[in-house]
Amino acid sequence: MSQPNETESQAQILLPTKDLSADMNYFADLGFRLEHIFPSDDPKVAIMSGHGLHIRLDKDAPRPAPIIHILTDSPEQFANRKSDLNAPNGTLIKILPKTYTLETPSTQHKFEVRKLQHSDPWVIGRAGMLYRDLIPGRLGGGIIASHINIPDGGPVPDVVHYHTIGFQLIFCYKGWVKLVYEDQGEPFILGEGDCVTQPPEIRHRVLEASDNLEVIEIGVPADHMTTIDHEMTLPTLTFQPDREFQGQKFCHHIAKDAKWAPWRILGFDYRDTGINEATNGVASVHIARSSSHHQTSFSTSHDSDILFSFVMEGEMELSAKGYETKQLQKGDAFVIPPNLPYLINRPSADLELLEVSLSGNFKTTKH
Repeated sequence: MSQPNETESQAQILLPTKDLSADMNYFADLGFRLEHIFPSDDPKVAIMSGHGLHIRLDKDAPRPAPIIHILTDSPEQFANRKSDLNAPNGTLIKILPKTYTLETPSTQHKFEVRKLQHSDPWVIGRAGMLYRDLIPGRLGGGIIASHINIPDGGPVPDVVHYHTIGFQLIFCYKGWVKLVYEDQGEPFILGEGDCVTQPPEIRHRVLEASDNLEVIEIGVPADHMTTIDHEMTLPTLTFQPDREFQGQKFCHHIAKDAKWAPWRILGFDYRDTGINEATNGVASVHIARSSSHHQTSFSTSHDSDILFSFVMEGEMELSAKGYETKQLQKGDAFVIPPNLPYLINRPSADLELLEVSLSGNFKTTKH
């Protein structure tokens, strides 16, 4: 079905009125203008327009009156800076910001372990994807970590969109997904172990997925706006791999090309994703695995604001000062608050961890 042309159709919001003249004058003072009024001898209906909205004041309209949001970055223009107004007909008018402002709350630090078998049921999210929350408390809104699953592969019903966000990571855990990004060339396959950052407000789209695709998605802060871009077509004609989006570059890490090196914790090797450099120190992302080196017997702590880990393979014990030792296995996740001594003990030979840190540069201390 074709979409109606804006010149062919118009939407109105129906508002009740008992005193048509009083309501007309009230909305005129708010910047609405009169378009139609009828019947002439005893008017019962007035149609007014303003702020991108058409309203129909109608004496026969049922009550109660709805709520109208007027979005503006100049609230001083409305009713002496009042944010809540009441029209004579009972309509509540709320004056709200037009430009969305990202708010990053202070992190509420907490030692948290999320086990796969104890998790809440998967819930249906955007574009029909299944979501599992890996940090239910979200550290006071500081971060959201989601385990996302698309059981049935094929084309994904996604559209070009962007996120007003501070940091976002997409890590392909199982299967593959086909993605395309603004100014980053043709669509590409993100395979198992690969990851990308989605810099603030980069336009992108999920095109296709394998059966049983699983990804880990990190977003900072937890609450952020997703906006649909109806105008942009991807891929874009321009290719600008070094373009910065609010100080961050797009980063595509390919697992098979990575080099391994000794990790910050003895007994593990890691591969760096390059995300610390791409985000100018906003975040770092490491994949660590058990090595043949001597396993550490001492605890460590860190001074990062947020340190999140997901057990990709294998099993381990997690001990933290003042807490009961936890047995973790594939699919579990944990958060270590700053300055808390902890120990990864008895790792299986196949243990593999995804670690995300904010900020990207932090100090590890031995205890």
